[in-house]
Amino acid sequence: MPATADPFAADGALAAQPIGYWSGAVHKAVVNLLRDAMAGIDVTQPQWWTLTRVDAGDGLTREAVAAQLADVAESPFEVPRAVDQLLHRGWIERDEARRLHLTGAGRAAQIRIRALVTDLRARIHEGIPDEEYVAALKVMQRMIANSRPAAG
Repeated sequence: MPATADPFAADGALAAQPIGYWSGAVHKAVVNLLRDAMAGIDVTQPQWWTLTRVDAGDGLTREAVAAQLADVAESPFEVPRAVDQLLHRGWIERDEARRLHLTGAGRAAQIRIRALVTDLRARIHEGIPDEEYVAALKVMQRMIANSRPAAG
């Protein structure tokens, strides 16, 4: 029988706990940790995503970056806003064809932010072997697949 969410449930009761509560609790905890740490170096999570995407797909337009990050953004305005902020800071620039590229300052910022994110990831993953992490992700992937509407 499914149980209501109980953050203090004993191990024997965890299998009956609702995934919606626990996945939401993890999301909230991790995002708050990341955003608070990033605020300490005057950067936002959407700015980090945007720097990374611009670097990986050097030569993308603003619209392409926004489209590629649409699934992680909270609103359709979040990534275009980050693009504007990064252009204003001089961390990215537009060429004549309006494609985006990292500047030297943007690359330096990306290195600083990556170091912060790497440290935070280590903190979040402390005591969790890679095999357990992969198993947890595979379980969540299966739950997502099981939650899709049935064909027909």
